[in-house]
Amino acid sequence: MCGIVGLLLKKPSLRPALGELMLPMFVGMTERGPDSGGLAVYGAPATGDARKFSLYAGDVAVDWEALGAAAAERFGRTSIEMNGNHAILEVSATHDAMAAWLEGAAPDVALLSAGRAMDLYKDVGAPAAIAQRYGFASLAGTHLVGHTRMATESAVTPAHAHPFTFGDDFCLVHNGSLSNPNNVRRELEHHGVRFETDNDTEAACRFIGHRLNEGDDLAAAMQRAFSVLDGFYTLLIGTRDSLAIVRDPFACKPAIVAETDDYVAISSEYRSLADLPGVASARLFEPRPRQLYQWHVQ
Repeated sequence: MCGIVGLLLKKPSLRPALGELMLPMFVGMTERGPDSGGLAVYGAPATGDARKFSLYAGDVAVDWEALGAAAAERFGRTSIEMNGNHAILEVSATHDAMAAWLEGAAPDVALLSAGRAMDLYKDVGAPAAIAQRYGFASLAGTHLVGHTRMATESAVTPAHAHPFTFGDDFCLVHNGSLSNPNNVRRELEHHGVRFETDNDTEAACRFIGHRLNEGDDLAAAMQRAFSVLDGFYTLLIGTRDSLAIVRDPFACKPAIVAETDDYVAISSEYRSLADLPGVASARLFEPRPRQLYQWHVQ
């Protein structure tokens, strides 16, 4: 049992308050996921041709300023924004080039995500503690994807926490369980896709992300996923300009959507949405099975 939360703000005037509006949603899913949590937030894009790389150091002491200076020496102009044991490094590099460089320059630092607009945080602990640790209430942006985890099939570590990512600005969180992640993993590894954990959600993320990289749009990728992913799942997906949710053909795992003129909010349970402004008059519905719902940033 895990908790998912998603929020997309339709009105630009609300975007500075994205984190503030999300916080009761995230903390409200504590009982569904008390052991770890994470958040992917889509905000101001990187400048020029740069990407933003989300980095995580765990319990290892890292001189982030020195790391930023070393990255600048390797890749050219760069900036780094530090937040505890996380940092956002902005530099003109590909994901593969950054991953290869970190292996030599800072092998204890994990590369969580890459993209033009997405920043990602995840850690172990109670959702409220994670939110306070990284200042979630002050985050700004267009939309976000969050998850609180109750581990049932793999270890409780930051690497196993959600969201999982693949490619630029793509992330996925999952409530449920897959029965065939190892089969999916083996097939993808034949196509050169690399895995970092034994978490079943990573298999779903890598499969859909791989299909997007092969040219499918999200709807086509999910049609393929329905025939490949076996198990029970509600998937919440973030891309650079959209928020999407889909449930398995039996819709076994809960989800509810609240939509107003100001926002689209998604959660595993209504109680997580109850503090949102105007939710009493929102259009509320449960996503139907095997149907992709997607909202785009305007």
